[in-house]
Order: sequence, then C-alpha cells, then structure tokens
Amino acid sequence: LDDYLNGPFTVVVKESCDGMGDVSEKHGSGPAVPEKAVRFSFTVMRITIEHDSQNVKVFEEPKPNSELCCKPLCLMLADESDHETLTAILSPLIAEREAMKSSELMLEMGGITRTFKFIFRGTGYDEKLVREVEGLEASGSVYICTLCDATRLEASQNLVFHSITRSHAENLQRYEVWRSNPYHESVEELRDRVKGVSAKPFIETVPSIDALHCDIGNAAEFYKIFQLEIGEVYKNPNASKEERKRWQATLDKHL
Repeated sequence: LDDYLNGPFTVVVKESCDGMGDVSEKHGSGPAVPEKAVRFSFTVMRITIEHDSQNVKVFEEPKPNSELCCKPLCLMLADESDHETLTAILSPLIAEREAMKSSELMLEMGGITRTFKFIFRGTGYDEKLVREVEGLEASGSVYICTLCDATRLEASQNLVFHSITRSHAENLQRYEVWRSNPYHESVEELRDRVKGVSAKPFIETVPSIDALHCDIGNAAEFYKIFQLEIGEVYKNPNASKEERKRWQATLDKHL
C-alpha cells in the first residue's frame, strides 16, 4: 500500500440538476409570490488508483441514486425553463469544473500529500434539463430526440433503430451557425440546418437512455401488446385481420 498511497487517485463524480417545483410561501402573511427552485448537486461515484497497470477500487458508492449521497452544490430560486438565469448562475460553477478536468488537486491527508484527478459525468439530468442546458428547443419541438437529429415523422417511421449522434461540441457549432446565419438562409432553412439548437449550450451532458425517441419505440411495442391482450390472442393465435382491427379500434377508444 505504501507504494501508491500518494496517488494520483481518480475520482468519478456524477452531476445532477433538476427543478424542485413551486417553493413559494404557502401560509405566511405576505403576498403570494410564485417561486420555483433549481438544485445542482453531485455524487462521488467511485475512487480508484492505478497500481501495476490495474485500477484498484478505493471507494464505490453503494447507493448511487440515494438522496443521502447526493450533495447539493448550488440551490437557486429560478425556473428551470429560464435559460438566461440558469446560464448566469451556473456558468462560474461550470468554468470551475472545466478547470478541474485538466488539473490535479493536492491534499495532505494523514501526513501524506495525495493527488486527485476528477472525471465528471453529467448523467443526472432529465429530458427537460438536457434540452435546456444543451441549447435545444423545448419538448414540443419537431426535433423530438435529445440523442439524435430525428424529427417526429422520422421517429414514427423508425421506432426501434437509432444511434447517438448529438454531442455538446456539435451543439456549440450549430448554435454559432444559428446565431450568425452564415449562409443567409430563411428561419425554416436555418432551423433545419441546426436541427433544433436555438440557445447556447453551457453544460456538457452524457447521453443516456432518457430520450423521447426511445419512449416512442417502447410505446409502439406496448401498443401491440395491449391489442393482443384485448383480443386474448393466447386463446386464439390464428385470429383474422378483421378481428385484429377490432382489437385496435377498441384500444384506440380507450386511448
């Protein structure tokens, strides 16, 4: 152990940010002022150290989704849909994080100077926050997916297969195109070129499965399953097309 107690230790940190809803005073004597809050927090996921060309695990969070290990870093009275306010408040924090990515922290612990490297994973964001911090249009946009450039129509035609093509760097480039309009295009042409990027991205998120495109694929599968359940296909596997259409009509009425 003495050979590598001084590090460098690699610390993986999960970032999270989410709206907390209405936090206005409910029973006080003052005026009813609607206020919303946003919490930016982090979780230390694991700490490792390299020894003999292998990563030795020093610490791993046993309950990474627990509130007990999720440390609030910034609590702000703001609406999570307010891009300008979020940018103004979180930009210094993000700048600090970017500096930490390319540097090492040195701490004296137990009489030994130890060094720490940090890796940040922006995975604790829901779809609404991903759209907000990556500069994408809101969830009503025709560009429905936060992972790829699919439009609503393209996603409905291709319900299963798609790949992760969006990235933070590309979103930044697309924002510059949106802002400067170098090809002097109309609004619709420009919007098609930038694929729904309309504000400056300011936090890099890690693509995860929380994307509407995946949800549509899941919904299509459940739609088929519900039809089969309505028709009790396990009793009659050789049902005719007309019967299957009746099942679909029954399901559509319920939906």
